[in-house]
Amino acid sequence: MLPTSINTVEVYSGANGILKKVKKGSLLIDSSTIDPAVSKELSKEVEKMGAVFMDAPVSGGVGAARSGNLTFMVGGVEDEFAAAQELLGCMGANVVYCGAVGTGQAAKICNNMLLAISMIGTAEAMNLGIRLGLDPKLLAKILNMSSGRCWSSDTYNPVPGVMDGVPSANNYEGGFGATLMAKDLGLAQDSATSTKSPVLLGSLAHQIYRMMCAKGYSKKDFSAVFQFLREEETF
Repeated sequence: MLPTSINTVEVYSGANGILKKVKKGSLLIDSSTIDPAVSKELSKEVEKMGAVFMDAPVSGGVGAARSGNLTFMVGGVEDEFAAAQELLGCMGANVVYCGAVGTGQAAKICNNMLLAISMIGTAEAMNLGIRLGLDPKLLAKILNMSSGRCWSSDTYNPVPGVMDGVPSANNYEGGFGATLMAKDLGLAQDSATSTKSPVLLGSLAHQIYRMMCAKGYSKKDFSAVFQFLREEETF
């Protein structure tokens, strides 16, 4: 599980890469979140070596990783899915077959685009409510029993003091970095361009996370968008 397409290609195809010594019949599972086109190319190279490649990006965050409740989105030859499922089931509560190689990446990219949009929306709503005089814990409680409820509000709330055990309670340390979210949104943007899909909010989310990283939030958890928006009153 590596941060970028470049890292993944290097590990597989580099001078000391996996493909230099991989044994025939090996099952190679890549849980990086990368460009689906890169996964497809790697699959072709692995196939030439007589091995099997599956993309299996993951969702759920650090908490789900610790508890073994991750979700794996798997792309590859369906006949090999059972073998992958047996391994990934040790780390994940949900192991979902998505289709051919690259479809796991496609599912993950769509998920993270939605996650970024919902986190920004949660941050904006919480900030507005606080400035209107609402107690943040009360507002979060109301949102989570109402139609605005989402994972960003009820499991990973971005406002310090609302929840324990999340990055916002720890100065936005740990968790899923803003740099990685910006990268994933870039992948979504590339995919949207190649498929001619309108992703207006996805594009705006990409811009916001890129600005966040440029303003010193690159190593903070992506929920720090709450703090970033509080500081940016000129939008």
